[in-house]
Amino acid sequence: MQCRLLRGLAAALLSLLCVWLLVLRFLSGGSPQGGQEAPGLSAPSPGPRPLQLPDVFIAVKTTRAFHRSRLELLLDTWVSRTRRQTFVFTDSPDEGLRERLGSHLVVTNCSTEHSHPALSCKMAAELDAFVTSGRRWFCHVDDDNYVNPRALLQLLNSFPQSRDVYVGRPSLNRPIHASEPQPHNRSRLVQFWFATGGAGFCINRRLALKMAPWASGSRFMDTSALIRLPDDCTVGYIVERKLGGRLQPSPLFHSHLETLQLLGAAQLLEQVPLPPLPPLPRDALVSTAGCAVSPELPAGPGRHSPARALREAAPAGPLGAESGGLGAGGLGDGQRGSCGPRVAELTRSWAGLGGPNSRV
Repeated sequence: MQCRLLRGLAAALLSLLCVWLLVLRFLSGGSPQGGQEAPGLSAPSPGPRPLQLPDVFIAVKTTRAFHRSRLELLLDTWVSRTRRQTFVFTDSPDEGLRERLGSHLVVTNCSTEHSHPALSCKMAAELDAFVTSGRRWFCHVDDDNYVNPRALLQLLNSFPQSRDVYVGRPSLNRPIHASEPQPHNRSRLVQFWFATGGAGFCINRRLALKMAPWASGSRFMDTSALIRLPDDCTVGYIVERKLGGRLQPSPLFHSHLETLQLLGAAQLLEQVPLPPLPPLPRDALVSTAGCAVSPELPAGPGRHSPARALREAAPAGPLGAESGGLGAGGLGDGQRGSCGPRVAELTRSWAGLGGPNSRV
């Protein structure tokens, strides 16, 4: 009797053990066959996070002489929408700018001269600040560029995160040459492409960290002095000659060597930095636009901003000159007559780029 009871208990325990093993096998493998998952049921691995504006470090290079004539225009237009991402690098303190920018105004104490050492000094400060920030992209522009953040993000998101990227616009149709010093008082001629700083350029963090042996701290100025070329050329030299990288040319970057008249209205919203708009003659504005022209609108040679030119030619109204905005209705057909097609076209294209009524 006792033996029969023990055999029954053993059989019950064995049955429970078998059931427990089957349950474990099913839970761990998703199926009772070999613990393998059924095809197509595995969760896809998440891709890289799309780039967002807070991931970008936008460095604006300026000098004391242009704090009023250029920077104030930028602060009233595109910088007003990218204030947290934009850092202004200058050579002199300015309390007015400090009030508006706070810690995003960086006084480098570099020389106010437009010389190779002074320009390289500011570029070194820009690159060091970017590396310290921990952001994913560095973009340099001059104080007369107008940045379209929407187009900038679209461009940067088009590059794979797994490669080094140096993108901008070359100012030459051929590589530049430089004399590279060699031991025993010898030198060799080297060539490389570079993105002109006046049109702006961008470098991703992966590449910027590799540039450190030639670009961090005082090393950037030393490298610039070594090849006797300015800051933008020095960046190209480090990327192409020292690291074996390549400039990715892009037609979406523009400098003061170009004008907005070369671009159609549909193309304006696709550009990354835009060049300044040269002032139109007073009689051309009056005869072609039929809009109110500010008496202060300058005529003759020189450069001034798209925002200023269009604002001064715009009629008064909620989105016109007196409001300081460049909204879509800034040069409407029903306000003070029909504006000329070119001025109205530019205004509609600039809506969404610079004015406070626009959105990213």
